[in-house]
Amino acid sequence: MDDNKISQDSLWIFPRVNRTVFATSAILIVGFILFGALFSETANTIFAGLQDILASNLGWALIIEVNLLILFVLYLALGPFGDIRLGAMDEEAEYDLFSWTAMLFSAGIGIGLIYWGVAEPMYHYFSPPRAEPETLEAAREAMALTFLHWGFHGWAVYAVVALSLAYFHYRRGLPLTIRSALYPLIGDRIYGRWGDLVDILAVFGTMFGIVTSLGLGAIQINDGLGTVFGIGSSVFVQIAVIAVITGLATVSVVAGLDGGIKRLSNLNVVLSMCLLAFILIVGPTLFIFDGFVENYGLYLQSFLDISTWTQTWTPADANDTWQNSWTIFYWAWWISWSPFVGVFIARISRGRTIREFIAGVMLLPCSIMFFWFSAFGGVAIDISLGGDPALVEATKEGYGNTMFALLEYFPWSSVTSVFAVVLIVLWFVTSSDSGSYVIDMLTAGGDPNPPKVQRIFWAISEGAVASVLLLAGGLSALQAAAVIAGFPFAVVIALIAFGLLKALRWDPLIVHRHNMRYRNDVEADHNMPSELPGDAADVDADDPPGESQPAE
Repeated sequence: MDDNKISQDSLWIFPRVNRTVFATSAILIVGFILFGALFSETANTIFAGLQDILASNLGWALIIEVNLLILFVLYLALGPFGDIRLGAMDEEAEYDLFSWTAMLFSAGIGIGLIYWGVAEPMYHYFSPPRAEPETLEAAREAMALTFLHWGFHGWAVYAVVALSLAYFHYRRGLPLTIRSALYPLIGDRIYGRWGDLVDILAVFGTMFGIVTSLGLGAIQINDGLGTVFGIGSSVFVQIAVIAVITGLATVSVVAGLDGGIKRLSNLNVVLSMCLLAFILIVGPTLFIFDGFVENYGLYLQSFLDISTWTQTWTPADANDTWQNSWTIFYWAWWISWSPFVGVFIARISRGRTIREFIAGVMLLPCSIMFFWFSAFGGVAIDISLGGDPALVEATKEGYGNTMFALLEYFPWSSVTSVFAVVLIVLWFVTSSDSGSYVIDMLTAGGDPNPPKVQRIFWAISEGAVASVLLLAGGLSALQAAAVIAGFPFAVVIALIAFGLLKALRWDPLIVHRHNMRYRNDVEADHNMPSELPGDAADVDADDPPGESQPAE
């Protein structure tokens, strides 16, 4: 398979791009931004309405798909394909476990740790879908639902897309773009219009996902600056924040994967663990460890129930839109982010076996996040159960306020609040730089090391788009559009999974083992027939194996 079949030409100041994907993506993005900025109310109405229609009528399909993806990745990890290596069979992992995990966090989680670490458990505590609000049962349900939204289902989506891309790139030599995952289904047509269309959709979804996060993050940083320094909330402060994040992201993405993104990701994880350690030391240490064990167990115990709950039987006085606003929103959001995160995870996963890859992607981020939610969200709920309404009120005022409100319950709150603001900025920088890197790879025909001038262009473009939409009030329309993109891409992911399974069955390692029948002498000996020669009918014990005397 030739990885140079995707056309790469110069375009203006950009030395190496796929002109169709680059130009079409840029035009579509500019057009959507102008529409969202000039007609923000109309855009909000259209996209919010479309999001509601899709969630209400197709939410059940997303729930089925994400559950099937979990079964699929379990089969890949535990079945005969687990030993296949993403690369040559004698290759070693390109990145050590710590750096690999850190970069997984940077792309796949980003600011979610800080933004939702307290806010989501608190919201489900005072506004649960099934339990009585602000009760012990609501607290248990809040943690289980938070684990659901940030747990195995979302990472299964990422794992399928990333594994397929890594397999076809490192094992089969195809370009590192979304189109390559469809090779088993459409063959060389991935190099034509169908492939261009898939990559354009991936660029579109990646840009809007990153821009939405930049906008929301700027608002939270503005809240933090207000808590620490008394700076009022305004669009101009938020745009200044985006400018700083964009500048840092540009420096990082120019430095490259090893020089910038890897180092910044490692720093983020270390600083995040410092904040977690602080809460463990000065907070209720035993409660946090007990809560982690119990919350994890509760999540696993209620896994089938909450994973397949579709809010079919809803009391007349209940919030019948809860499922669409939360679970369906999350599944569509994870799916819409999967092209970006999938390409990035694939890029950093060379040399790992499929079993090692899936175990790492599915267990490491989830377990660390579960501990984080237990430490921050669990402690916040425990404070609220004691009768203190402050954290509930802070969450109702704005999700971005909740983390800072919690830190005020512990010593040196002004210092830890500054630390949290710095951490939020760094997490956004790593999301922005990895997003720019992925968009450049997609628009450069799958080049894993795209030109620096193109990286700079996409990093600055993300900041500019986020600033324009914040200024014009079109951010909510953009968020709705990103979620809407998750529904059609869910079909693409189903095709990707089918194509990957089809390709793995003909992997050289699987074919070799099939031809050999047994992997080693011990296995061959174990599978020998139990009967001794001569026991079977018409077989003489003195005959060599495979020969027998004719029956008389």
